[in-house]
Amino acid sequence: MRVALGLEYRGIGYCGWQTQPSGCGVQDRVESAIAKFLGVAVKVTCAGRTDTGVHATAQVIHLDTEVERDAQSWVRGVNAFLPDDIRIIWGHPIAAEYADEFHARFSARSRTYHYLLLNDPVDVGIERGLVGWFHAPLDIAAMSAAAARLLGEHDFSAFRSSDCQAKTPIKTIYAMDIASQGKTIVLTIRANAFLHHMVRNIVGSLVYIGAGRQNVNWLCELLVSRDRALAAPTFAADGLYLVAIEYDQKFAIPAFRDRLWR
Repeated sequence: MRVALGLEYRGIGYCGWQTQPSGCGVQDRVESAIAKFLGVAVKVTCAGRTDTGVHATAQVIHLDTEVERDAQSWVRGVNAFLPDDIRIIWGHPIAAEYADEFHARFSARSRTYHYLLLNDPVDVGIERGLVGWFHAPLDIAAMSAAAARLLGEHDFSAFRSSDCQAKTPIKTIYAMDIASQGKTIVLTIRANAFLHHMVRNIVGSLVYIGAGRQNVNWLCELLVSRDRALAAPTFAADGLYLVAIEYDQKFAIPAFRDRLWR
């Protein structure tokens, strides 16, 4: 049977989602916990491979197993073997007629990320590692106007890491939103898929525009150039969260916990 699990985790202290020889990946901890719960070794597949320090409130994974457990057993049983900063939120055995069709990564229609950015002269304190930071005032209206230039299908090579292994740099951004909650700016971006460091590179360039270092049309120039060297430096991972994965309704994927900034 194929089982989908929904989980959240704090990325601080982990070298990203993907398994590593040193065992520092979130995947390493999750697979170890599931193996202890089931009594057999397993491999899981995730919807989005987050980088070092990146958080998730809505990661989706799947695994195949011959061991049958009910939905709540998956939650309580696996969580008993996980560290406190990783939690299974729901378990969902995929209906038999769709079990071969569902894939956590390839069945995903879209992925949504938030970037939380403290815009204040004083650096982050108790939220260290959980939000990004920029010291100078940012023009949200200018950032929003620039972000609108990225909507639609484009070649995002200018925002692509040199380590990116994606087959194509062409992705489609469905929606972008920039809003303030007090001194925290929340940047939301939904796309069919993302390149390595794409969100953080976009955030860095939007911050340049918000700070007045570049004009609103600069993002269009970057898209046309396809040159990563012309864009702003990659912004810190601290404030980046994977917050939603969209699937076809037939898979009946459960909802995640609400957050004030979702």
